[in-house]
Amino acid sequence: MKNPALKLIDTDAAEKWQQILADLITDPKDLVEFLALDPAGRPPGLKAQQDFPLRVPRPFAERMEKGNWQDPLLRQVWPDREEEQAHPGLVTDPLAEAGFNQQPGLIRKYRGRALLMAAPHCAIHCRYCFRRHFDYQANTLSRAQWQQSIDSLRQDLQLREVILSGGDPLANSDAQLAWLLEQLASIPQLTTLRIHSRLPVVIPQRMSRELLAMLSNCRLQTVLVIHSNHSQELDARCQESFAELAANGITMLNQAVILKGVNDNVPALKALSERLLQCHVLPYYLHLPDQVAGTRHFLVDADEARALIAALRSQLPGYLVPRLVQEIPGEQSKTLLA
Repeated sequence: MKNPALKLIDTDAAEKWQQILADLITDPKDLVEFLALDPAGRPPGLKAQQDFPLRVPRPFAERMEKGNWQDPLLRQVWPDREEEQAHPGLVTDPLAEAGFNQQPGLIRKYRGRALLMAAPHCAIHCRYCFRRHFDYQANTLSRAQWQQSIDSLRQDLQLREVILSGGDPLANSDAQLAWLLEQLASIPQLTTLRIHSRLPVVIPQRMSRELLAMLSNCRLQTVLVIHSNHSQELDARCQESFAELAANGITMLNQAVILKGVNDNVPALKALSERLLQCHVLPYYLHLPDQVAGTRHFLVDADEARALIAALRSQLPGYLVPRLVQEIPGEQSKTLLA
């Protein structure tokens, strides 16, 4: 264990994370009622809901402002009619991941790194998601198929880091995660485990005693990359669990996406960086939205995003200014814009 003297998160609360995950808000009418919204204010897109169903954990919905259709958290999850409009240049696979997904469950884009699709589902459906059209069915692996993917990684002597993504890898059971971490730790050349997850934000109860012990005991250096776009997402429960993770030697970074109507202004981005620091998380990347079919209403122009970063740089210390990046298919790394 990296720091066995430190306490672990208490999970004696009445609601366990599995119960919360099983009780998601999936009907737009229920979310409207939960938030005391005027139903006529923004009727849901029926096709949008059918193609990419609403999924919102109740702890995340509780952080939304009641009666406010413009709430920045609500905007990220609401199945809007605008998603149903086709626009030139917006495609279902904007990062051309199909070309890097030559083995089920495994994506190889960059030298020395590999990405494992560790789960085929998420706790929340973010409407701007670049994998909202991804073929998860073809990438849902049996234990034997997982073993094949891990054995193929074992043959790559240049491999240094494995990234668990999805879906959301922390939507897996502790038993499945423990098996996967054990297999990865047995690869001698592997030094770093990176986990990309939105669950620590949307269901902070997921950061349980068992999970923290598992990550702390892992041979690999563990980096947890969370995904928060707005300071309003990070409540006291998030801050408590992140403090425990930091105290146990887990490096934490944040990836955000700049989204129109959510955080495309200096006060929102500044507040996010400052709130992340309070939560022991450093800003990492601020992504320009990917050109995903159905997400035009979220897109922010690159020049506008650069101007926002320049303004942030004048108000924040350098370590709180995220790097503005864009992922371009075929490039050897993310493209730095600012």
